[in-house]
Amino acid sequence: MKIAKAKITNFKCYEETFTLDLNGGLNVIVGANESGKTTILEAIHLALTGLLNGRPLKNDVTGYLFNLSAQDKYVKSLGTAAPLPPPTITIELFFSGDTAELAELEGDGNSEKTKSSGVVFKIEFDEESYKGPYEELVKTGTLASIPVEYYTTTMRSFARKGITARNVPIKSALIDSSSARLQNGSDLYVSRIIRDVLEEKERASISQAHRKLKEAFVSDPNLKLINQRITEAAKITRKAVSISVDLSSQTAWESSLMTYIDLIPFQYIGKGEQCVIKTKLALSTKKNAEATAILLEEPENHLSHTRLNGLIADLTEEHAKKQIIISTHSSFVANKLGLDHLIVLRDGAVVRISELRASDFFKKLAGYDTLRLVLAERAILVEGDSDELVVQRAYMDANDGRLPIHDGIDVISVGTAFLQFLEIAEALKIPTSVVTDNDGDAAAVEKKYAAYAGSENIRICFDPVEDGGDLKINSKPFNYNTLEPKLLKENDLATLKAILGVAAETDDQLRIHMRSNKTESALAIFNSDEKITYPKYILEAIAR
Repeated sequence: MKIAKAKITNFKCYEETFTLDLNGGLNVIVGANESGKTTILEAIHLALTGLLNGRPLKNDVTGYLFNLSAQDKYVKSLGTAAPLPPPTITIELFFSGDTAELAELEGDGNSEKTKSSGVVFKIEFDEESYKGPYEELVKTGTLASIPVEYYTTTMRSFARKGITARNVPIKSALIDSSSARLQNGSDLYVSRIIRDVLEEKERASISQAHRKLKEAFVSDPNLKLINQRITEAAKITRKAVSISVDLSSQTAWESSLMTYIDLIPFQYIGKGEQCVIKTKLALSTKKNAEATAILLEEPENHLSHTRLNGLIADLTEEHAKKQIIISTHSSFVANKLGLDHLIVLRDGAVVRISELRASDFFKKLAGYDTLRLVLAERAILVEGDSDELVVQRAYMDANDGRLPIHDGIDVISVGTAFLQFLEIAEALKIPTSVVTDNDGDAAAVEKKYAAYAGSENIRICFDPVEDGGDLKINSKPFNYNTLEPKLLKENDLATLKAILGVAAETDDQLRIHMRSNKTESALAIFNSDEKITYPKYILEAIAR
């Protein structure tokens, strides 16, 4: 039994219905901040359990759960000739598998009207109970937000029958190891997990031991002397004032529980170790061990590559038969778990690396920078290190010394793989500029990138002018149509030789030097106190 597909409508960042197909095994969801990764995990867990942030949502419905745009449209429609009905949050989960339990959830009670097994969780206006009061409220013209007090939560199967989480055969465990909730020096997350592990007899034994400690504390003669001093000093009542501990609650020990790791209080050990322990403890609890779907939020928090590598290995080995959905910002996690499992999110768009024409290229690409393009607000693709340095400096000169990354722009050196990266950029509508040489054949460049000529998001920036000259190196004609000759064309010999610190006497000598020392020349330009003039195509690439 697996979750084959999730459909989310009006929940948090998703206004229009968002659909995500899921693998039966491992799913790695990657995206920038606010791209909706966490919302997906929360929505799946909510539809399976009715819980949000560990509490039953039916008692805690708030307007903040609704998509802001949907809420705004609803409020603005009130008082018009065609007011919109109160918006509804809908989460649909389509299941796959062939079991009797799933058969009981089968029907066409879903948005696709197809016969499938699954559940529908809704946060909707309770018209049966509140139609009259709602209409009166609307007539007053004072309604400025969604009237959540008139809302209810419902959970139904695709067979159109009301169900509870107990009726759903797929169980989920949502794990966020980054949360740090401390009370009386104890991490509530770890404390709760440990309590869940204990049997009733064990809990009773701890309670008895805790009570004995408290009774010993209360009967200590030193405490009696201290309480006498407090009563004399307080002068707030004729009755005795004293300090003690709570002896009334059977579970008082739980609120004062402190977790130790190698005799060190949990909150004092390293953050990375905390995250690993939380994740492993959460996965080992009886409830989560029985879960068929593991939802893991950003496992890379506070972890070095070595610790993260170990955690990922443990996770995939111990829970290989379960459906695992991981959200992450980390290209290391994505590469480690395999790009075949990678789902990329951006502004509601979804791209699977395995479905791209360039999928083989990205699978073979060395290093862990394959996702920089996805996580950037905007990207500038260049061929090599020298182009990257010059483009960075050009941007700084045009923007009061700010580096592109300060404005969410990532300058990425991709070698000659522009087309492979552009496939992702086009699919996710990432604003992207390509800085490329014309190499003496501008028509060939236009032909190469013809598919992106009308794109709203992609700009192909190159010099349309084909330059030439008599210079030859080892009997081969010099290429006047790369970055370095174009820089010399825009600036005079004296300016560039001073910046580069060379004694070139002619333009050709400087061209040869810059060709042989591309990165060093670009670095000198990047670090120079003196500004230079940049070719028009570079200025086009950095323009917003």
